[in-house]
Amino acid sequence: MPAPLPSQRSLRGAIAMAAACLLAACTTPPAPRGQASLEVLARLDGPGVGGITQMPDGRLIVGYHPFYGHAVQVALLNADRRTTTPYPSADWQSCKTADGQWKSDFSRCLDWVLGLHTDAEGTLWLLDSAKTTDRAKGRPAGLVPKLVAWDTRANKLLRVIEIPEPASIPESQHNDFVVDLKHRVIVIADEAIGENSGGYGGKAALVVVDLKTGKSRRVLQGHESTRPLREPIRWDVGQPTEGKVDLHVGADGIALDPASQWLYYAPLNNRTVYRVRMSDLLDAKLSDAELGARVQTWSDKPFAGGMTIDANGNLYLTEVGERAVGIIPADTRRYRRYVQDPGMVWPDGVVYVSDGWMVTGAAQLPLVGALQKDGVARNKAPYLIYRFRPEAAGTPGS
Repeated sequence: MPAPLPSQRSLRGAIAMAAACLLAACTTPPAPRGQASLEVLARLDGPGVGGITQMPDGRLIVGYHPFYGHAVQVALLNADRRTTTPYPSADWQSCKTADGQWKSDFSRCLDWVLGLHTDAEGTLWLLDSAKTTDRAKGRPAGLVPKLVAWDTRANKLLRVIEIPEPASIPESQHNDFVVDLKHRVIVIADEAIGENSGGYGGKAALVVVDLKTGKSRRVLQGHESTRPLREPIRWDVGQPTEGKVDLHVGADGIALDPASQWLYYAPLNNRTVYRVRMSDLLDAKLSDAELGARVQTWSDKPFAGGMTIDANGNLYLTEVGERAVGIIPADTRRYRRYVQDPGMVWPDGVVYVSDGWMVTGAAQLPLVGALQKDGVARNKAPYLIYRFRPEAAGTPGS
């Protein structure tokens, strides 16, 4: 039986509603952005989160900050948003056996991970700086910094790319990186506050890893764009919780624009964001001096760690000393606070995820006993992960 025709009254009503909607410009109100959108996404039992990324199916992968020496380094956030599951497995979480002996195969274990990202092909990249143990204290010669590529769809190891000398040096502390599938390279920010550095990243650099050949090269070591100021990191300035640490972190935050044209980066202990064309960075014929001359100053900033970028070229930076994430709009190039919260103690990594949010974790580093004036640790659960809506979409996982 055919459906009955609408009555004249209902038809007139529908037309009237449509006309009223047109006159009132009926639209879905835009989702709040920035501070108005800030909320706690997860409350973890475990220690503070450093890096964060996303699986292709939308689940989050968190990296527990290696400062804590936690038994689990990389894990999937469970649905309860309170617990995590080691990823890719519990056996990957250390390069030592349960009795404290070094494993025989360092290509299938993680020693010290801070940076992690997924790419558009579904590969999870884990940056292992291999620095739980200094050489002088018995780190095996075969344990060198490396990139681990894990196929998240097939759930198997894809490849391991070692980053040996001279791309890595004893002072290396490989922190964060970007994946550039257009040019098939990964670019790493090496803070250089590792062994023999005395806490000063004067040998900080960028490391370019060719994904086709697996070869890597070190560039801009000691250049002003990678080198930190000799100023301590301060937090909660002017507050009863004010403190500082004499650690001078070199190249730290790093972000690649969506077109893979410009690389943005900055030392943590520095008040400037720099950028360089990828075409120049990838030109191996350029000397370090020639490459350094092509580096551009982009913007002022406070002391900040993690960095990401949206589709409109706006940069987002974690302001580690002031419990905030800031933004550098592409049009003004002037830093301003974007979101902040009293519980956002030392936000570290910041990443865009596919549901339209950015996420960051509060690592709580200033609350550990070693950085408290009285030596009493005040870091405690819950360890928070926040989310907020950025000004524009970004690339999921980066």
